[in-house]
Amino acid sequence: MSRSRVVVGLSGGVDSAVSAWLLKEQGWEVVGLFMKNWEDDDDSDYCSTRQDWIDAASVADLLGIEIEAVNFAAEYRDRVFAEFLREYSAGRTPNPDVLCNAEIKFKAFLDHALRMGAQCIATGHYARVRSIEDASRPGGLRHELLRGLDATKDQSYFLHRLDQAQLARTVFPVGELPKSEVREIARRIGLPNHAKKDSTGICFIGERPFREFLNRYLPTAPGPILTDSGRVVGEHVGLAFYTLGQRKGVGVGGQKAGSGQAWYVARKDMSTNTLHIVQGHDHPWLASNQLHATDVHWIAGHPPQGGRALGAKTRYRQADAPCALRPDPSSAGAFELEFEQAQWAVTPGQSAVLYDGEVCLGGGVIESSTVAVAELEAASRT
Repeated sequence: MSRSRVVVGLSGGVDSAVSAWLLKEQGWEVVGLFMKNWEDDDDSDYCSTRQDWIDAASVADLLGIEIEAVNFAAEYRDRVFAEFLREYSAGRTPNPDVLCNAEIKFKAFLDHALRMGAQCIATGHYARVRSIEDASRPGGLRHELLRGLDATKDQSYFLHRLDQAQLARTVFPVGELPKSEVREIARRIGLPNHAKKDSTGICFIGERPFREFLNRYLPTAPGPILTDSGRVVGEHVGLAFYTLGQRKGVGVGGQKAGSGQAWYVARKDMSTNTLHIVQGHDHPWLASNQLHATDVHWIAGHPPQGGRALGAKTRYRQADAPCALRPDPSSAGAFELEFEQAQWAVTPGQSAVLYDGEVCLGGGVIESSTVAVAELEAASRT
């Protein structure tokens, strides 16, 4: 690929800004693109779109590159937010960042960049792409998604739904660097956002109270809260407003029983509109040794070969858990994982992402999990 035009997604943050500088230093013709993905209440205290645009434009001015703002809010609402609400309505806990990457940042953005005459796109994600010769593939190359070298910032988990065509057109300039070096580069070259705090969460939620936000779009449906012994200890506001493993905001803080430890959400029964809670972080109901995943995506275009030692994450920032992968014989778009050690609060709607060493293989959406202690599973149905 010749080093010609690359469109960099400038978010207003330091990572994308340094990415643009690195590419310019390497001889690319760099163009910045600022994506506006949310319009509802973006003038509130919770959404920083306006300040992010100012920061992105300031970076472009300092680097001497063009920048364009493009509005993908309609695509975001149709492809990401609608699915976000459907999943919560079904009692699951989705990860919109995963879908946003696949549908907006590496699809709508990529399509727009290609129309601008770009050969590829770049973002500030902490991940890497490796291309390997493979005569069996179009173009003679197979593209792998690798973890970012800074293990504390690796974002491959959120990128596991990218495909070969997307990876072929993508570069991650800061994926080879530790975050500390990215900050130092930004300070040294005088970027105006060199000390800007890292973004956390997604713009349309920001720092706002999550339950308050969700209540604007989903109706409340109160129901009973039961302990593992079947005792009713309160009333929930609607199963969509809780997630497995949740401790704060359960609403039974004054309830004392047994060990006196904190209460955790252990399961949600949609058929009876019942929220089940348990005491203690290590309660067996919170441990699962198997899961079933659907809506599967493999980066290589096919499942990994059997017999390989794989690791999996069932949530971001957790260590890889050794596991065995089994395809679902009834569906090509599903798989099962069996873990060597039980995993905590495996949550339907979240992503189960598989790795072979530093290579991210892909993953699927967690549909269900099996509690590690069969006797307690049976007791929960009584």
